[in-house]
Parts: sequence; C-alpha cells; structure tokens
Amino acid sequence: MDRIAAAEERIVWERLRGKLNEVNATAQAELSGVQDHVAFNLQKAYFKCAYECFDRSRRQEEISNCVEHCTVPVVSAQQLFENEMAKLQERLNRSLTVCQDKLEAGKLQAAKGNLLKDFESCVERTIDEHIKLLPHLKNRLKSSLGMVDS
Repeated sequence: MDRIAAAEERIVWERLRGKLNEVNATAQAELSGVQDHVAFNLQKAYFKCAYECFDRSRRQEEISNCVEHCTVPVVSAQQLFENEMAKLQERLNRSLTVCQDKLEAGKLQAAKGNLLKDFESCVERTIDEHIKLLPHLKNRLKSSLGMVDS
C-alpha cells in the first residue's frame, strides 16, 4: 500500500471513530432519563421498601424475604435496560461486520472503485440507522418500566 492510500485509510478510520463516538454520545443522551429513573426512582423505592421490612415483630427470615422482595423491581429494570442495550450493541456489531466483510471481499476481488469510500458510507449508514432506533428503544423501555412523561 502506498503512502497516500495509507494516509487515506487512516483518515477514514478516524472519521469512523468519530461516528462511533457519536452513536455512543447520542445513546447516552437519549437514554439518560431511563437510566436516571432506574438509578434514582427505583433505587429510592427499594430503600423505602427495605426500610419498612425491618420490624422487631418479624423474624430474621421474614425480614430477609421482605428485603429480597423489594429488590425485584430495581433488579428487573436494570436487567431489562442492560439486555436492551446489549441487543442494540449486538445488532450494530453485526451490521458493522457486514460492512467490513464487503470491504474485505472487495479487496480479495481486487475490485475497482473506491472500496474505502464504500466502506465508510456503509458504516455511516449503519450508524445513522441505529441512532434513529434510539428514540424507539427509549419509548419501549419507558413503557416497560411504567415511566410516564411529565
């Protein structure tokens, strides 16, 4: 690979890193309200519930069962959030792998045209599609968690 092609490839990879940072920042911004709900509202409810479990008239086993029962909503919410994020990440990774495979196939076939430009376009399109999914993911999470817009 000549120096110009290597420099072009570095530039493309830098732009793609920027796109990946964009999807991460957008996801963080879009889903911060859901994360706050889990971290604060549900955690607060857990501590209030657990506090109520401590009653001298109860046996230790009853207290433990009560506290364990209090953890269910927050643990379920955390698992739901983590599972949805993992699925989104997995879909994004699969889509990016398709772009990478197209690039590698083009190199093997010694294809004419600008493979790097096609690769960059594929990655940008994939990331943009996944960014557009974030509001829908947020709404689904909010609905599942019983969050109401105020």
